[in-house]
Amino acid sequence: MGVVIRMGGGSRDRESEPCMKEPSAWLSGQRSLLPVAGESLDVACGSGRHAIWLAEQGFRTVAVDRDVAAIDALSREATRRGLSIRAQVVDLETGEPFLEPDSFDLIVVVRYLHRPLFPSLVSALRRGGVLVYETFTRAQAARGKPTNPAFLLEPGELPGLVRPLEILAAREGDYEGGMVSSVIATRR
Repeated sequence: MGVVIRMGGGSRDRESEPCMKEPSAWLSGQRSLLPVAGESLDVACGSGRHAIWLAEQGFRTVAVDRDVAAIDALSREATRRGLSIRAQVVDLETGEPFLEPDSFDLIVVVRYLHRPLFPSLVSALRRGGVLVYETFTRAQAARGKPTNPAFLLEPGELPGLVRPLEILAAREGDYEGGMVSSVIATRR
């Protein structure tokens, strides 16, 4: 996987994201729907709370984000804990391919939206692989950040974005302090 470094821009609002150490309740609460183990990918990983949880669950984990400092901190923390995490600086929005088809058993994306990335995410899942996706809806703008409509889902939009995956679980509304849409979907 190539590494591209870019500063600025992006569709993750880091100022509005509280410092969270625990994984999303949507991810950890749905453990029974996830593969037992295998290769996992944490997209737009930020501080790495999901990558750490995935590695603790036994997944060999790749974590990608454009934030050099966050990736460095995650790499140090993974080493300190003896976890199998390969953290890489990747700009997800250049349009350059960075995901190989059929590479991952589990892909996790939380509080990040870049619509052009969906076909690559679907393609990167192995047969039987699972995509866990959760991000803000347009209703979040009334509460504060993010407010840019490009980074907010329309009501009911997320299930369409993950097609042709089969949805195993979905929700939309007020969860963990944000107006979000969430799906867990599999490639049959």
